[in-house]
Amino acid sequence: MKVMVSDILEKKGRNVASIPPQASVYEALKLMADKGIGALVVIDGEQVVGMFSERDYARKIVLQGRWSKETPVADVMTRSVFYVPTWRTLEECMALMTEKRVRHLPVLEEGRLVGLVSIGDVVRAIIAEQQFAIQQLEAYVDEALKNRRQTT
Repeated sequence: MKVMVSDILEKKGRNVASIPPQASVYEALKLMADKGIGALVVIDGEQVVGMFSERDYARKIVLQGRWSKETPVADVMTRSVFYVPTWRTLEECMALMTEKRVRHLPVLEEGRLVGLVSIGDVVRAIIAEQQFAIQQLEAYVDEALKNRRQTT
């Protein structure tokens, strides 16, 4: 059974933490800390215009000696955003994340933001899928051994 992005969103919900591009990096960091997350979708109106992550903060604020309270998110966000639709499989998400070296994929439905999938979400779902397959195989083997004992 192929697990789709929609399956992940069903379990984790469709709430997406976001911030406007004119907000300060400090506000973004505070929101991320309050929510215990590593990235925010940057939204201008209803349009996704970027992503802001801990990586952006480390590389574009700390290493460049900027001040987080004075720097708008728009100045340091990642503008190149890769998206997925709800019908993409986990394997396709994992391949895209690996190839593009991103940890978060906004999920769009008819051009509208409906969720966010992280590398952690994908890994958890793949592990759950593998555990289910293992349980199914164990049950099959147990039944086969039981039937074999009964016929001997």
